[in-house]
Amino acid sequence: MKVAIVHDWLVTYAGAERVLEEMLRIYPEADLYSLVDFIAEKDREFIRNKEVKTSFIQRLPFSKEKYRNYLMFMPLAIEQFDLSGYDLVISSSHAVAKGVITGPDQIHVCMCYSPIRYAWDLQFQYLRESGLNKGIKGLITKLMLHKIRNWDYRTSNGVDHFIAISEFIKRRIYKVYRRESVVIYPPVDTEKFTLSTSKQDYYVTASRMVPYKKIDLIVEAFSKMPDKKLIVIGDGPDMNKVKGKAADNIEILGYQQYEQLKSYIENAKAFVFAAEEDFGIAPIEAQASGTPVIAFGKGGALETIIGIDKDNPTGVFFYEQTADSIIESVRILEEKYELISFQNCRENALRFSCQRFRSELEKLVHTVTEEKK
Repeated sequence: MKVAIVHDWLVTYAGAERVLEEMLRIYPEADLYSLVDFIAEKDREFIRNKEVKTSFIQRLPFSKEKYRNYLMFMPLAIEQFDLSGYDLVISSSHAVAKGVITGPDQIHVCMCYSPIRYAWDLQFQYLRESGLNKGIKGLITKLMLHKIRNWDYRTSNGVDHFIAISEFIKRRIYKVYRRESVVIYPPVDTEKFTLSTSKQDYYVTASRMVPYKKIDLIVEAFSKMPDKKLIVIGDGPDMNKVKGKAADNIEILGYQQYEQLKSYIENAKAFVFAAEEDFGIAPIEAQASGTPVIAFGKGGALETIIGIDKDNPTGVFFYEQTADSIIESVRILEEKYELISFQNCRENALRFSCQRFRSELEKLVHTVTEEKK
């Protein structure tokens, strides 16, 4: 088979790029397409140093820093990729990649991280956080998102098989597109983390500091628990907001190299996670270290963490994004800490290994291509 893989944009190495990396291990000869490609030469190993076929957005002014500002042109751009020579097209899509045009004799499999979040159910949160919920700019943005929604729904009909990254996203895909999907959890490099059974008396959280990650909320909660130590790792736009809420028992380290991050997570009493994520890699990496997780009980976390009220628990959920709710979950964790086995945490994390992802994706593609014959 001649295979093409279409990714939304290549600007960093994050969750979607980890999935892309594993796809290219399965299909090393696949051609790679992306709206833009600004990955530095020294960082291109995860895409096997491939030449990436990009769209006209790559050449627009300031696209390296402001590519997201060209959202209104992205549907047109993605439709300009000529994929007519491929037997199998895999779109790696959280925005517009699934909108590529394919023919009736081609198979289009979409790895869907989510329908475009800021155009659908998270539109109102996005508009508020961007200051675009009122005024002329807000009106123009709302009109643009309306057009994006119409296009996004229409192009869902061009996908032969949807893959959802969680049951949570499976429900979102059905809600938005009225299409069924198969769940294949994203790959997590669990082998990079080592089981540690000697935990130290501190909690840790690690994330890019952006509003929806709610790092400021975690810091606010621990500021009200002066006897509990919290280590905060990461950087981003919310750094000053986070620092402004930190008490003396909170250590804000900013960005840390991988080995330091790994060590802090492996030795922590628990990892704290307050975001509503579609899947969420960090809590699985923590569990791979044998570290229990305190997490917001919504989204993908409900599928990757076993609550304290279940058999073989690996963490504690809180169900309101408030400081008091986090404080209560810390109390419950400490009260029932002996119920959590560090080994069980790691075994739970191994359900999401890279090898498992490759096996499940290969099996699905083999099945749908055999059905096509």
